[in-house]
Amino acid sequence: MTAPPSTRPDPEALAAELRTLGHALGFQGLGITGIDLAEDEARLERWLALGRHGEMGWMQRHGRRRSRPDELVPGTVSVIAVRMDYWPGDAAEAWSVLEDGTRAYVSRYALGRDYHKVLRRRLQQLADALVERIGPFGYRVFVDSAPVLEKPLARNAGLGWIGKHTNLIDRDSGSYFFLGELYTDLPLPSDTPASDHCGTCRACIDACPTGAIVAPYELDARRCISYLTIEHPGSIPEVFREAMGNRIYGCDDCQLVCPWNKFARTTGEQDFVPRHALDSAALIELFGWSEAEWQTRTAGSAIRRIGHARWLRNIAVALGNAPHSERVIEALEGRLAHPDAMVVEHVRWALARQRRTRTAAVAGGVRPPGRE
Repeated sequence: MTAPPSTRPDPEALAAELRTLGHALGFQGLGITGIDLAEDEARLERWLALGRHGEMGWMQRHGRRRSRPDELVPGTVSVIAVRMDYWPGDAAEAWSVLEDGTRAYVSRYALGRDYHKVLRRRLQQLADALVERIGPFGYRVFVDSAPVLEKPLARNAGLGWIGKHTNLIDRDSGSYFFLGELYTDLPLPSDTPASDHCGTCRACIDACPTGAIVAPYELDARRCISYLTIEHPGSIPEVFREAMGNRIYGCDDCQLVCPWNKFARTTGEQDFVPRHALDSAALIELFGWSEAEWQTRTAGSAIRRIGHARWLRNIAVALGNAPHSERVIEALEGRLAHPDAMVVEHVRWALARQRRTRTAAVAGGVRPPGRE
């Protein structure tokens, strides 16, 4: 039962308490906003009409509830938005891994424990603390768990602006952070929306390996390596495979080149520390994981959601892009009998690339590397 408004503290005082509670729970930012997303709704509908969501049918499935919080959760009048830094300071240097074709690059947000679980637990603790302070109230916790326009809400709550790469950027701490929301029926004072500070910079646009940032502030997910390696369920279009390089789960390039990330702070959360040396693992080693081993090693990780077959699909592409090696060819040949036709198709593509490299090297009088 929701507590009557007459028993609640002054909204401004409650907002101040929220920030104190949020900081104590490990959130690096907490802001409050209303629920008007009319302009963002129009942009979303245009993006969907252009088909830029690819096969993410769930982006359309819920209609306008994504941009109308009070339709998703009736009674919602305010949204509490939070952010939590995830950049792992002790991980292998990102560019050095990307430049080593024998290594696997995993987006830095996915190296540790599944962030959904971490943020959801903290947001629930925030809600519980509020209940203790003011009594029962209407709320719902979200962390990528329902149709929510989290970046526009976070922008409106003053947590950062949406950059040209469509990620949220905070001028004091860059963009390496997770977002979560608490929809509430509490009439809280809204913060001032963040202003844009991208200026004339186009570093992210120029750095995108597949040209997915088709214009400033416009992303075509169908070209994005994060989409291709995580959300896309089928065969990866051949036109993008070479550009994927050794990126087997997600892509950070647009953030790695962003000037604002010179202010990025490393996380203090042990849950986000890299597991199983995934910050710089050998492609061949990861490709050799059986499904049972993969299930064990990805337990509690965001990576689990793609399944073992997509994992092998992605690594097969990376091995096709890797420097020629007889060990790579042997590893790929070992997966030709895989029961999933999608995996086999990508393995065959990778083998063809490796064999062409070997043939070209022999024709040029260069002895290909052996079983190093």
